[in-house]
This record gives sequence, structure tokens and C-alpha cells, in this order.
Amino acid sequence: MALRVKPGGPKKPFSAPTNLPAWFDEPDAKPAPRQRTHYRTIWISDIHLGTPGCNAELLLDFLKSVECETLYLVGDIIDAWRLRKGWYWPPQHNDVVRCILKMAKRGTHVVYVPGNHDEVLRDYTGLAFGDVTVVSEAIHETADGRRLLVLHGDQFDSIVLYAKWLAFLGDSAYEFLLKANSVVNFVRRRFGLPYWSLAAHLKKRVKNAVQFISKFEEVVAHAAGERNVDGVVCGHIHSAEIREFGDITYYNDGDWVESCTALAEHDDGRMEIIDWAEHKRQEAARAGTAKGVAPLVLVPA
Repeated sequence: MALRVKPGGPKKPFSAPTNLPAWFDEPDAKPAPRQRTHYRTIWISDIHLGTPGCNAELLLDFLKSVECETLYLVGDIIDAWRLRKGWYWPPQHNDVVRCILKMAKRGTHVVYVPGNHDEVLRDYTGLAFGDVTVVSEAIHETADGRRLLVLHGDQFDSIVLYAKWLAFLGDSAYEFLLKANSVVNFVRRRFGLPYWSLAAHLKKRVKNAVQFISKFEEVVAHAAGERNVDGVVCGHIHSAEIREFGDITYYNDGDWVESCTALAEHDDGRMEIIDWAEHKRQEAARAGTAKGVAPLVLVPA
């Protein structure tokens, strides 16, 4: 089922009971009023709640720093694949869910487009759970009149589509890499250094990964062109990007496992990728400069 989103949001086709769990109304651990940046629309995906690789604290910091009229959850928000292997759900993951539900309750139109890791929710497309609408894909109309197809993107991943056993094998290898990423960032925190993604760093330097990403972007853009839209927004490959393919603009909002990025639309329809990890690195550098501390420069061996 596709959802067409216009200013003000569509009417929800079904309203489920709005009783929320007790932890929904619990106060945040560290309430800190802050100036929020307004965007017309925000897209986030590939959070992978339920896995150690999820950067829930950075995501919470981002969500508490912004406000928007529409929030798209573009798949792989919850990692059901990993949760089947063993339960992992720290308090910070509850905090992310609570924060998103609060945004919805306070007027943000939240649209959930399930991906391959949370594909169990595809059975519920067309329903609204509280203030969150679940759809298989959506057509978003920007402030400047462009029509964007919004979908997770695994439909165009031939490995996931035709050889799921190979995808699970790759997922296990990726899990190992994310564990290594956690160790690296534990050491960096001990030295007062901000978050840095080993996984994203390696992906950009592995030839096959670069070729796969480029081909994926091309295929998705071509499919969007056949749908007579002006662009496409997806996730899935954990690689934030804005590229032009002829008359089609390809947008990928990235992820919150490796790069910690989001895609945002301003009130005039202008689009940008928000790199929250880089934002926090710059913020830390400015704080260090203000205190008269020289920034630490890491020189490769």
C-alpha cells in the first residue's frame, strides 16, 4: 500500500487503541531544555534497535534537537533478525521509542515504512498504531512541489531478494564488524574523543562495497523514473547520499549504526543530509577551543 503525503498529512485509515506502556510517560533521565531546529520533514532509517551496534544515545540527542511536521521511519528501525537470536534491549532503546511516540503525540505525523530487518510489520501496512501509520511505501510532496517515492530499498538488493541465506551470512560478518566498532569507540571515549565509525570507514575503501553502493543507487533511481516521480528516498545500504540520475534525484538518509545521519527537508523544499556524528565532533572541537585545549590530531602511521 502506498501513502500519498501532502502538507498536513493524510487521514489515518485505522486507529488502534492508544493505550501506551507505563514507561511512555516516565520523565527523561536528564531533562535539558534546548533550542530545537525546525524542519518540514525528516527521514531516518536503519536504526537497528535491539542490537549493540545501534547508536541510540546519538539518535536521542538528534531527535531532542529537532522538530518536524512529518517524520519518516524508512525501515530497519527494529532489528527482528537479531532479536530472534537473543534478546538485547537496553533502556536507551526504550528511550528512542518513547521519544518518537512523544513526537507523534505532540503533532508530528510519523510514517513507518518497514524494511527487511523489521519485515514482520509489513503485515500491518495500512494500519495506524496510535499516531504512527504503517505503509509499504509513500509518495511525499515537497514544499516546492516535487514528488518523492519513499521506500526502504531492500526490494532492489538482489542478495536479500534472491539469496536470503547469503544475506544472513553477510549479516553475521557485519555484526562482528560492529562489535569491533564498539571496541574502537570505547577506547576513543576513554581518550575523550567523539564517535567515529570503523565500519563506515572500511566500507568506503573496499572496492566491491563501493561498486555495490553505486549500482544500487543507479537501480533505485531508474525504478523511481519508471514511477513518474521526481526523486526517491531510501535507506538500506547505510550510505547517506544525494545524487542526480538524469531527471531523478536519489536520496539516501544513511543509518544510525555506522554514520549516524538523517535526511531533512527545509520549509522551502531544500534538502540536506544531516551528519550528526560530524556535528558532535565539531561541537566537541569548539568546546575544546573555548576552553583553550588544543585539538588532538591523530596522524596515521
